[in-house]
Amino acid sequence: MESMIVIGNADNRRTAGLQAARARLGLPPAHVLNYIDVLQGRASLSSIAQSLGRSMDEPPLLRLDAPGEHFEVERELIALGAPDAASLPIDERWLWYNKSVVQPIPVRMAHGLKEIKGKLYHPSQWFRGYCRLLSRLDREAIQLWETPRWMNAPEDIAAMFDKRRTHQILSAARLPAPRRLAAPEAIPDYDTLREAMANERMHRLFIKLASGSGACGVMAYQVNPATGAESAVTTIGVQSYQTRPPLFYNVKKLVNYKERHVIRQIINWLLGHGAHVEQWIPKASYRDRAFDIRQLVVAGKACHSIARASRTPITNLHLNSARFRLDEMGLPDDLQAAVRQSAEQTLSAFPRSTVAGIDVLLSSTSFRPYVLDVNPFGDLLYHSHYEGHDPYEWEMRMATLPSTI
Repeated sequence: MESMIVIGNADNRRTAGLQAARARLGLPPAHVLNYIDVLQGRASLSSIAQSLGRSMDEPPLLRLDAPGEHFEVERELIALGAPDAASLPIDERWLWYNKSVVQPIPVRMAHGLKEIKGKLYHPSQWFRGYCRLLSRLDREAIQLWETPRWMNAPEDIAAMFDKRRTHQILSAARLPAPRRLAAPEAIPDYDTLREAMANERMHRLFIKLASGSGACGVMAYQVNPATGAESAVTTIGVQSYQTRPPLFYNVKKLVNYKERHVIRQIINWLLGHGAHVEQWIPKASYRDRAFDIRQLVVAGKACHSIARASRTPITNLHLNSARFRLDEMGLPDDLQAAVRQSAEQTLSAFPRSTVAGIDVLLSSTSFRPYVLDVNPFGDLLYHSHYEGHDPYEWEMRMATLPSTI
């Protein structure tokens, strides 16, 4: 039967959901390669292949899962991204921006980081470490199997995880995405951001931490062109000190800042760690809430979908947004089809990937779809079914049981 290796965090809700789906389908459990074991040198793709012997003669299905929700993994990735990391060779072929990490910390300091709930540690160095790890796993898989069978290829995951690179790929494929304000390297700080906004007459925009997820590092920012008054809605909090650098953290709720000095401080931090800045397109509304749609695409076909509705500009469900089925909202069939088509075309721009959660908005005026985000780990959709299957069951059916589809 189909062998599968999952590189992820053991006992994580994603890993548990996948294993449960395989059990329901009569498939053997996936072999789990823990991120922490790989990062600390205790295990590898090679060690799993060796331990399983002949059962790995054929390339197994390989799945990279989200590395989040595990502080020790976060700390090891920050260390791997350090300028003095001992990993050889250092491979940064998928690091397209931020070649020089802002205020890098050495390996020893990274390993000494203590967990503070909600603290945002060093996202740009973390992302550098994750890209290095993805490249290492990719090279190892090629050495083991001439043609590895990745559900999502490491290169595509690195690209999807970097919102700047994602926008570049979508633009090259002529797919609908909000217009970016300027090239990332052209906006290093708050002052140049304000100048670019004035030049482009773009007074409302989203600033998104390039490697952020789950609304972490997202800001809905607007400036009144007549008065200069500012508003910034975000989950980022900041604690300033007189004798040491400020502490930035995720407050896990939306805060609306009006004070320029606070907004400047947060924007400078976001841009320093790498951010994508794009036009704020007003979303269509349902009842009294603006909404967008998380559309899952598996093997080229749109499947599970949910609408996320909020009275705020940011709709992530963990921020107390409401969730609706598209048919429950009475969304016309042609608009549902437009969302599915946009999402399918988006995944096709990442030809080495099988699964992604695509966030799509419908504009409030024309109902034209725009692609907001491409999430390689966007399949954790609770209480969502397609043809009677949850997302993990559907993925396994499409990947391992094609004769039954």
